[in-house]
Amino acid sequence: MASYFTHELDRAMTIRPLAPLGVRTREMNLYRRYFDLVAAGRKTIEVRVQYPNLRKLTAGDHIRFICGRDDVLTQVKRVARYSSFDEMLDAEGPSNVNPDSPRDQQLANIRRIYGPEKEALGVLAIEITLVTPAEPGV
Repeated sequence: MASYFTHELDRAMTIRPLAPLGVRTREMNLYRRYFDLVAAGRKTIEVRVQYPNLRKLTAGDHIRFICGRDDVLTQVKRVARYSSFDEMLDAEGPSNVNPDSPRDQQLANIRRIYGPEKEALGVLAIEITLVTPAEPGV
């Protein structure tokens, strides 16, 4: 019978699912309310502004969303670019961005996070899907 040290068990229980080799994985922080929606598979569009480090984001890339000690691995299905948050919400549908908030509240919340100077950089709508962790022994 094998014996395990506590730190080995802790490591085994908290290991993060890996993205396939050769695939770019980015880490992005999320507020808890949005993280929980992503982790539940209910939020399928993540909104960001077009910072230079996100301009090369493409379908097939992986994003690990982090909130405190929690994380969830997703895969990018599509990246759409818009000139404003209004345009993005009209095209993507508010329920895909946040199924628990009406459009006007979402717009106000997004604009509290990103001011007008950030919105002027351009808006990204990143369609994501959850990556199921591999089963033990697979």
